[in-house]
Amino acid sequence: MIDLENIKHVVNGEYIVIPIETGYIKPNEDLSAIIEPAKILMEDDDYLVIAETPISVSQNRLVDESKYTPSLTAKFLTTVWSKYLWGYVLGPILGIKERTIKNLRKLPEETKAHKEVVLQLYGLKHALKPASEAGIDLSNAPGTYVSLLPENPEQVAKDIKEEIGKDVCVLIIDTDATYMKNGKYFTGLPIAIEGIDADNGFFGYFKGQLSENMGSTPLGCSEKIDVETGLKMANIAEDYQKSLSTEMKTIHSVKAVLGTEIDEVTVEALDSITHTPAVIIRKIKP
Repeated sequence: MIDLENIKHVVNGEYIVIPIETGYIKPNEDLSAIIEPAKILMEDDDYLVIAETPISVSQNRLVDESKYTPSLTAKFLTTVWSKYLWGYVLGPILGIKERTIKNLRKLPEETKAHKEVVLQLYGLKHALKPASEAGIDLSNAPGTYVSLLPENPEQVAKDIKEEIGKDVCVLIIDTDATYMKNGKYFTGLPIAIEGIDADNGFFGYFKGQLSENMGSTPLGCSEKIDVETGLKMANIAEDYQKSLSTEMKTIHSVKAVLGTEIDEVTVEALDSITHTPAVIIRKIKP
């Protein structure tokens, strides 16, 4: 039994949340910065919930968007479709987040190359989504690089559990939403745990605006888990992330946190702040 008196933690309802704090996990670097503290702090029946981006970066799932030349389709999707149609018409009508609407209305020129990346790697189905397409993360990679979703997150979760060596559950999540309609779960993301219909792209996003937003999406798990539990743990982890002053949820929050423009972010700048790539979630025993 670990004494939490001198260990950073918060209480969220009937759960204790213990953050694992690290530096910036770099490309091709292993995940020992997460795994080693987890070995010490975790107990049987705990959950280890890990954000997808540090795993993607460690797998070197990075793409340099500056090497992509926007096509006419990419330019149309950025300016006409996303900025104007979604930023000024469909977004307000469908009641999407005010922050998202503001961000769409001030899309930078670089977004055109980003749309081209989405088109080439994931296709029109995902590129039609006005923002957060295919789970590509623009905010935690240096310079003009972005990170794709991790390769085989289920296997990664299983491997991490094996390294920890305890009876725990490892869950890899993405902040992009899972929705529910008529008792069925779905997401626009290319991948999700069993029980969530994935790879719906824009069509999942659009349908989601008319459905119930269930919060962050579990991408992979070290064992079979029911969707409700997966969503619950993902959202407890996301609640903690939202409380952090260093959270970089969008490209527009990068400047506020790092004091630099998005295309000028360096590995050194990313390494200058404390990252919380994972949290341990433990049910409070009666």
